[in-house]
Amino acid sequence: MSEYVSSTVNHIRTELHKVIVGQDDAIEQILIAVLAEGHALIEGVPGTAKTLMVKTLSRLINAQFSRIQFTPDLMPSDITGTNVFNIATSSFNLRRGPIFTDILLADEINRTPPKTQAALLEAMEERQVTIDGDGYQLPAIFTVLATENPIEYEGTYPLPEAQLDRFQLKILIDYPGEAEERLVLGKWDAGFNSKRLDQVDLQPLPDPNAIIQCRQEVSRSHMETGVQHYAVDIVRRTRVHPFVHYGASPRASVALLLCSKAVAAIRGRDFVTPDDVRDVALPVLRHRLTLRAEAELDGVTPDAVISDILKLTEVPR
Repeated sequence: MSEYVSSTVNHIRTELHKVIVGQDDAIEQILIAVLAEGHALIEGVPGTAKTLMVKTLSRLINAQFSRIQFTPDLMPSDITGTNVFNIATSSFNLRRGPIFTDILLADEINRTPPKTQAALLEAMEERQVTIDGDGYQLPAIFTVLATENPIEYEGTYPLPEAQLDRFQLKILIDYPGEAEERLVLGKWDAGFNSKRLDQVDLQPLPDPNAIIQCRQEVSRSHMETGVQHYAVDIVRRTRVHPFVHYGASPRASVALLLCSKAVAAIRGRDFVTPDDVRDVALPVLRHRLTLRAEAELDGVTPDAVISDILKLTEVPR
Protein backbone atom coordinates (compact mmCIF):
# COMPACT_ATOMS: atom_id res chain seq x y z
CA MET A 1 0.00 0.00 0.00
CA SER A 2 3.02 2.35 0.07
CA GLU A 3 2.19 3.01 -3.60
CA TYR A 4 -0.84 4.92 -2.32
CA VAL A 5 1.43 7.29 -0.39
CA SER A 6 3.80 7.85 -3.32
CA SER A 7 0.95 8.46 -5.78
CA THR A 8 -0.73 10.89 -3.35
CA VAL A 9 2.52 12.80 -2.85
CA ASN A 10 3.17 12.89 -6.61
CA HIS A 11 -0.29 14.42 -7.13
CA ILE A 12 0.41 17.10 -4.51
CA ARG A 13 3.84 17.85 -5.99
CA THR A 14 2.39 18.23 -9.50
CA GLU A 15 -0.30 20.61 -8.33
CA LEU A 16 2.08 22.64 -6.15
CA HIS A 17 4.35 23.19 -9.15
CA LYS A 18 1.48 25.04 -10.84
CA VAL A 19 2.04 27.73 -8.21
CA ILE A 20 5.53 27.23 -6.76
CA VAL A 21 8.61 27.40 -8.99
CA GLY A 22 11.53 25.34 -7.70
CA GLN A 23 11.84 24.79 -3.93
CA ASP A 24 11.58 21.02 -4.50
CA ASP A 25 13.50 20.19 -1.31
CA ALA A 26 11.29 22.44 0.81
CA ILE A 27 8.12 20.94 -0.68
CA GLU A 28 9.39 17.43 -0.01
CA GLN A 29 10.31 18.22 3.59
CA ILE A 30 6.98 19.89 4.36
CA LEU A 31 5.20 16.79 3.04
CA ILE A 32 7.44 14.60 5.20
CA ALA A 33 6.43 16.63 8.28
CA VAL A 34 2.72 16.30 7.44
CA LEU A 35 2.94 12.54 6.80
CA ALA A 36 5.05 11.94 9.93
CA GLU A 37 2.44 13.77 12.05
CA GLY A 38 5.00 16.42 12.96
CA HIS A 39 5.49 20.16 12.74
CA ALA A 40 8.02 22.16 10.75
CA LEU A 41 9.93 25.40 11.17
CA ILE A 42 10.50 27.09 7.81
CA GLU A 43 13.33 29.61 7.64
CA GLY A 44 13.87 31.84 4.64
CA VAL A 45 14.15 35.45 3.55
CA PRO A 46 10.94 37.33 2.72
CA GLY A 47 9.50 36.77 -0.73
CA THR A 48 10.53 33.14 -1.21
CA ALA A 49 6.94 31.76 -1.26
CA LYS A 50 6.86 30.28 2.25
CA THR A 51 3.31 31.42 2.98
CA LEU A 52 2.11 30.67 -0.55
CA MET A 53 3.49 27.13 -0.31
CA VAL A 54 1.58 26.42 2.91
CA LYS A 55 -1.67 28.00 1.71
CA THR A 56 -1.58 26.03 -1.53
CA LEU A 57 -0.80 22.78 0.27
CA SER A 58 -3.82 23.31 2.54
CA ARG A 59 -6.09 23.65 -0.48
CA LEU A 60 -4.68 20.54 -2.11
CA ILE A 61 -5.18 18.28 0.91
CA ASN A 62 -8.68 19.64 1.70
CA ALA A 63 -7.47 21.08 5.00
CA GLN A 64 -8.79 24.04 6.96
CA PHE A 65 -6.17 26.78 7.04
CA SER A 66 -5.46 29.53 9.58
CA ARG A 67 -2.69 32.09 9.67
CA ILE A 68 -1.44 33.95 12.72
CA GLN A 69 0.86 36.94 12.21
CA PHE A 70 3.04 36.86 15.31
CA THR A 71 3.77 40.31 16.75
CA PRO A 72 5.29 41.55 20.05
CA ASP A 73 1.86 42.41 21.50
CA LEU A 74 0.20 39.07 20.63
CA MET A 75 -1.28 37.36 23.69
CA PRO A 76 -1.69 33.59 24.29
CA SER A 77 -5.49 33.95 24.25
CA ASP A 78 -5.23 35.47 20.76
CA ILE A 79 -3.98 32.05 19.65
CA THR A 80 -5.99 29.62 21.76
CA GLY A 81 -9.21 31.58 22.27
CA THR A 82 -11.01 32.46 25.49
CA ASN A 83 -14.31 32.13 27.33
CA VAL A 84 -16.55 35.16 26.79
CA PHE A 85 -19.45 36.02 29.12
CA ASN A 86 -22.84 36.02 27.39
CA ILE A 87 -25.11 38.51 29.15
CA ALA A 88 -28.26 37.08 27.54
CA THR A 89 -27.69 33.59 28.94
CA SER A 90 -25.58 34.57 31.98
CA SER A 91 -23.01 31.97 30.97
CA PHE A 92 -19.57 31.75 29.43
CA ASN A 93 -19.18 30.69 25.79
CA LEU A 94 -15.94 29.53 24.24
CA ARG A 95 -14.66 31.76 21.47
CA ARG A 96 -12.19 29.52 19.67
CA GLY A 97 -8.91 30.95 18.49
CA PRO A 98 -7.20 30.35 15.14
CA ILE A 99 -5.34 27.35 16.59
CA PHE A 100 -8.49 25.27 16.05
CA THR A 101 -7.63 24.34 12.48
CA ASP A 102 -5.95 21.67 10.37
CA ILE A 103 -2.94 23.60 9.06
CA LEU A 104 -1.75 26.52 11.19
CA LEU A 105 0.73 28.95 9.64
CA ALA A 106 2.59 30.66 12.50
CA ASP A 107 4.06 33.53 10.50
CA GLU A 108 7.29 35.07 11.88
CA ILE A 109 6.95 33.08 15.09
CA ASN A 110 10.11 34.65 16.53
CA ARG A 111 8.53 38.12 16.64
CA THR A 112 6.44 37.33 19.71
CA PRO A 113 7.68 36.88 23.33
CA PRO A 114 8.30 33.38 24.78
CA LYS A 115 5.08 33.56 26.85
CA THR A 116 3.01 33.70 23.67
CA GLN A 117 5.23 31.22 21.82
CA ALA A 118 4.59 28.79 24.67
CA ALA A 119 0.85 28.86 23.89
CA LEU A 120 1.68 26.48 21.04
CA LEU A 121 3.56 23.91 23.15
CA GLU A 122 0.60 21.92 24.45
CA ALA A 123 -1.11 21.99 21.05
CA MET A 124 2.00 20.77 19.24
CA GLU A 125 2.73 17.98 21.71
CA GLU A 126 -0.74 16.84 22.83
CA ARG A 127 -2.98 17.94 19.96
CA GLN A 128 -5.20 19.68 22.48
CA VAL A 129 -5.70 23.12 24.01
CA THR A 130 -6.53 23.86 27.65
CA ILE A 131 -8.64 26.95 28.28
CA ASP A 132 -9.69 27.82 31.84
CA GLY A 133 -8.97 24.25 32.94
CA ASP A 134 -10.97 22.54 30.20
CA GLY A 135 -9.25 20.54 27.47
CA TYR A 136 -10.34 20.76 23.82
CA GLN A 137 -9.13 18.35 21.15
CA LEU A 138 -7.65 19.71 17.93
CA PRO A 139 -8.38 18.23 14.47
CA ALA A 140 -6.75 14.93 13.54
CA ILE A 141 -4.31 16.41 11.01
CA PHE A 142 -3.43 19.49 13.07
CA THR A 143 0.00 20.67 11.90
CA VAL A 144 1.98 23.78 12.78
CA LEU A 145 4.12 25.21 9.98
CA ALA A 146 6.00 28.17 11.44
CA THR A 147 8.12 30.66 9.52
CA GLU A 148 10.97 32.88 10.60
CA ASN A 149 13.22 35.39 8.88
CA PRO A 150 16.95 34.61 9.24
CA ILE A 151 18.22 38.11 8.41
CA GLU A 152 16.36 40.30 10.91
CA TYR A 153 17.16 40.04 14.60
CA GLU A 154 15.97 43.42 15.91
CA GLY A 155 12.68 43.01 17.76
CA THR A 156 12.79 39.21 17.66
CA TYR A 157 12.72 36.57 20.39
CA PRO A 158 14.71 33.41 19.65
CA LEU A 159 12.64 30.29 20.22
CA PRO A 160 13.50 28.45 23.46
CA GLU A 161 15.26 25.12 22.97
CA ALA A 162 12.24 23.27 24.41
CA GLN A 163 9.99 24.68 21.70
CA LEU A 164 12.54 24.19 18.92
CA ASP A 165 12.71 20.53 19.90
CA ARG A 166 8.94 20.20 19.28
CA PHE A 167 9.49 20.89 15.57
CA GLN A 168 10.28 17.66 13.76
CA LEU A 169 12.01 19.49 10.92
CA LYS A 170 13.72 22.78 10.28
CA ILE A 171 13.43 23.60 6.59
CA LEU A 172 15.74 26.13 4.94
CA ILE A 173 14.51 28.03 1.89
CA ASP A 174 17.03 29.93 -0.21
CA TYR A 175 16.69 32.31 -3.15
CA PRO A 176 15.62 30.59 -6.38
CA GLY A 177 18.12 30.09 -9.18
CA GLU A 178 18.24 32.51 -12.09
CA ALA A 179 16.26 30.23 -14.42
CA GLU A 180 13.63 29.64 -11.73
CA GLU A 181 13.27 33.36 -11.02
CA ARG A 182 12.70 33.98 -14.72
CA LEU A 183 9.94 31.36 -14.65
CA VAL A 184 8.34 33.18 -11.70
CA LEU A 185 8.22 36.41 -13.70
CA GLY A 186 6.87 34.53 -16.71
CA LYS A 187 4.01 33.13 -14.62
CA TRP A 188 3.08 36.57 -13.29
CA ASP A 189 3.33 38.11 -16.76
CA ALA A 190 0.93 35.42 -18.01
CA GLY A 191 -1.66 36.43 -15.41
CA PHE A 192 -0.81 34.42 -12.30
CA ASN A 193 -1.55 36.21 -9.01
CA SER A 194 -0.77 34.57 -5.68
CA LYS A 195 -3.58 36.59 -4.06
CA ARG A 196 -6.13 34.83 -6.30
CA LEU A 197 -5.43 31.13 -5.78
CA ASP A 198 -9.09 30.38 -6.51
CA GLN A 199 -8.38 31.31 -10.14
CA VAL A 200 -5.59 28.72 -10.46
CA ASP A 201 -6.65 25.34 -11.83
CA LEU A 202 -5.68 23.36 -8.73
CA GLN A 203 -6.97 19.82 -8.35
CA PRO A 204 -7.30 18.89 -4.65
CA LEU A 205 -6.93 15.29 -3.58
CA PRO A 206 -10.12 13.41 -4.55
CA ASP A 207 -10.22 11.65 -1.17
CA PRO A 208 -10.63 14.15 1.70
CA ASN A 209 -9.22 11.54 4.09
CA ALA A 210 -6.12 10.88 1.98
CA ILE A 211 -3.67 12.37 4.49
CA ILE A 212 -5.11 10.27 7.33
CA GLN A 213 -4.77 7.14 5.21
CA CYS A 214 -1.23 8.08 4.18
CA ARG A 215 -0.26 8.55 7.83
CA GLN A 216 -1.59 5.09 8.62
CA GLU A 217 0.54 3.64 5.82
CA VAL A 218 3.62 5.50 7.06
CA SER A 219 3.11 4.19 10.60
CA ARG A 220 3.08 0.64 9.24
CA SER A 221 6.49 1.07 7.60
CA HIS A 222 9.29 -0.85 9.29
CA MET A 223 12.83 0.02 10.28
CA GLU A 224 15.13 -2.98 10.73
CA THR A 225 17.17 -3.21 13.93
CA GLY A 226 20.43 -2.44 12.14
CA VAL A 227 18.98 0.76 10.64
CA GLN A 228 17.55 1.71 14.05
CA HIS A 229 21.03 1.40 15.54
CA TYR A 230 22.38 3.53 12.69
CA ALA A 231 19.87 6.31 13.43
CA VAL A 232 20.61 6.20 17.16
CA ASP A 233 24.36 6.27 16.49
CA ILE A 234 23.99 9.43 14.39
CA VAL A 235 22.03 11.20 17.13
CA ARG A 236 24.36 10.10 19.93
CA ARG A 237 27.40 11.35 18.02
CA THR A 238 25.91 14.88 18.12
CA ARG A 239 26.41 14.82 21.91
CA VAL A 240 30.16 14.15 21.76
CA HIS A 241 31.18 16.12 18.69
CA PRO A 242 33.92 18.62 19.62
CA PHE A 243 32.05 21.57 18.07
CA VAL A 244 28.77 20.85 19.90
CA HIS A 245 27.86 22.20 23.34
CA TYR A 246 24.48 20.44 23.59
CA GLY A 247 23.54 17.61 21.27
CA ALA A 248 20.21 16.14 20.19
CA SER A 249 17.93 14.38 22.67
CA PRO A 250 16.15 11.01 22.33
CA ARG A 251 13.21 12.96 20.88
CA ALA A 252 15.49 13.58 17.89
CA SER A 253 16.01 9.83 17.49
CA VAL A 254 12.25 9.32 17.40
CA ALA A 255 11.85 12.17 14.89
CA LEU A 256 14.55 10.63 12.70
CA LEU A 257 12.68 7.31 12.80
CA LEU A 258 9.29 8.83 11.93
CA CYS A 259 10.60 11.07 9.16
CA SER A 260 12.65 8.22 7.67
CA LYS A 261 9.48 6.13 7.53
CA ALA A 262 7.72 8.96 5.69
CA VAL A 263 10.62 9.20 3.21
CA ALA A 264 10.47 5.45 2.58
CA ALA A 265 6.70 5.56 1.99
CA ILE A 266 7.03 8.51 -0.39
CA ARG A 267 9.58 6.43 -2.32
CA GLY A 268 7.12 3.55 -2.58
CA ARG A 269 8.57 1.25 0.10
CA ASP A 270 7.30 -0.12 3.41
CA PHE A 271 10.78 -0.44 4.88
CA VAL A 272 13.46 2.14 5.74
CA THR A 273 16.98 2.09 4.30
CA PRO A 274 20.08 3.91 5.61
CA ASP A 275 19.76 6.30 2.64
CA ASP A 276 16.33 7.37 3.90
CA VAL A 277 17.86 8.20 7.28
CA ARG A 278 20.78 10.10 5.76
CA ASP A 279 18.52 12.10 3.42
CA VAL A 280 16.41 13.48 6.26
CA ALA A 281 19.13 13.87 8.92
CA LEU A 282 19.90 17.54 8.19
CA PRO A 283 16.37 18.97 8.57
CA VAL A 284 15.64 16.71 11.55
CA LEU A 285 18.79 17.61 13.52
CA ARG A 286 19.99 21.09 12.50
CA HIS A 287 17.80 22.99 14.98
CA ARG A 288 18.53 20.62 17.88
CA LEU A 289 22.27 21.34 18.14
CA THR A 290 23.81 24.12 20.22
CA LEU A 291 27.31 24.84 18.95
CA ARG A 292 30.21 25.97 21.10
CA ALA A 293 30.89 29.71 20.91
CA GLU A 294 34.36 29.23 19.43
CA ALA A 295 32.94 27.00 16.68
CA GLU A 296 30.34 29.63 15.74
CA LEU A 297 33.06 32.30 15.63
CA ASP A 298 34.95 30.08 13.20
CA GLY A 299 31.89 29.92 10.93
CA VAL A 300 30.93 26.33 11.74
CA THR A 301 27.24 25.55 11.07
CA PRO A 302 25.00 22.76 12.42
CA ASP A 303 24.69 21.41 8.87
CA ALA A 304 28.48 21.10 8.62
CA VAL A 305 28.60 19.21 11.92
CA ILE A 306 25.80 16.82 10.88
CA SER A 307 27.46 16.21 7.51
CA ASP A 308 30.70 15.39 9.32
CA ILE A 309 28.87 12.95 11.60
CA LEU A 310 27.23 11.24 8.62
CA LYS A 311 30.66 10.69 7.06
CA LEU A 312 32.03 9.17 10.27
CA THR A 313 29.07 6.92 11.13
CA GLU A 314 29.33 3.37 9.84
CA VAL A 315 26.48 2.47 7.48
CA PRO A 316 24.84 -0.92 8.14
CA ARG A 317 24.89 -3.47 5.33
